[in-house]
Amino acid sequence: MHPQTPTITPETLLRAYGAGIFPMAETAESDEIFWVDPRRRGVFPLDGFHVSRSLARAIRRCDYEVSLDRDFEGVVRACADRDETWINGTIFSLYMALFKRGNAHSIEVWRDGVLIGGVYGVTLGGAFFGESMFSRATGGSKIALAYLVAHLSRCGFVLFDTQFLTPHLASLGAVEISRRVYHQRLQAALETQADFGKFASAPRAQDILQRRTHTS
Repeated sequence: MHPQTPTITPETLLRAYGAGIFPMAETAESDEIFWVDPRRRGVFPLDGFHVSRSLARAIRRCDYEVSLDRDFEGVVRACADRDETWINGTIFSLYMALFKRGNAHSIEVWRDGVLIGGVYGVTLGGAFFGESMFSRATGGSKIALAYLVAHLSRCGFVLFDTQFLTPHLASLGAVEISRRVYHQRLQAALETQADFGKFASAPRAQDILQRRTHTS
């Protein structure tokens, strides 16, 4: 990891993702950005998302609405709204620029018109680089992830990069792979065509439940 002080453009950021690295800042107030290329990488097998009984019940309840790219800015701000965050002003502006050019996307979960969960990330070819997620109600981020995995699959994506593997992500089916294997999968994904905007609306709840691969 090396400090990066020169101006970073959206084009530079996309080239970085294509090379397998991503940016972070120490804090929201930090002016410096550094590049990260983990030795061990977290990924979500798109056919291996684990829907537990409790998550299945939450999805089946349908007391929420899921949207695509309706409030990208709101999702990023919500992800940054925590005591410790790596999203500083520069990173926020860069992702807004990527969203405007169609290389960043979000999935939102709403209840009674209020944003209760969401995920956002960057797309290149058939790769989705998950950046961050948030939850303001029980299960908000899990519901968002379940819909996102189903959406990526139907849109032709072949790689869902979670950057790091956390216990939370592992409980949902994410796994860890070596840097070498990640770069091999990334190269294959970059040569694949996928379109996040292929469908105007999110998958249906029954589509998510039909994809269940695990019950806990």
